[in-house]
Amino acid sequence: MTIRRAVPQEAETLWNIRNQAIRHGCQESYPADVIARWTPDIMPDTYRQRVIEYPFYVAEDNYGTVVATGYLDLTQNSLEAIFTLPSASGKGYARQIMAVLLEEARGRKIACVTLAATPNAQSFYEKMGFVTLKESLYSSRLAGADLRCFDMAITL
Repeated sequence: MTIRRAVPQEAETLWNIRNQAIRHGCQESYPADVIARWTPDIMPDTYRQRVIEYPFYVAEDNYGTVVATGYLDLTQNSLEAIFTLPSASGKGYARQIMAVLLEEARGRKIACVTLAATPNAQSFYEKMGFVTLKESLYSSRLAGADLRCFDMAITL
């Protein structure tokens, strides 16, 4: 396993990982039509910009294939886009990206990191040391819906 910074040229690959992870992992949490709107095949231009602007990391498997993603949003001090391909789930890729992102936050003297967890991911983040602050609705323009989520935080 290799954890490295993402490059803008692979943004479409990262978008595809995001979509596959949501389509697979969120089936129990949101209606199918909401998931379909939330995961369009055409990537928004803003996604590539995030790869450029923020500490955006990927995990590669032993064959050099990118299988997981995540980044630290420096404007919100939040973790975003923590996604793993369904075929690579449960192998520690997301856990390793989270560790690198939290270390990145510590290096930037960020005292508290937040995230919004989908219902299916809440227990994963709790195992990583995040505390649930409250249940909320995340207004997604892509999905055209308010998505149930859990606001979580970890003190560094």
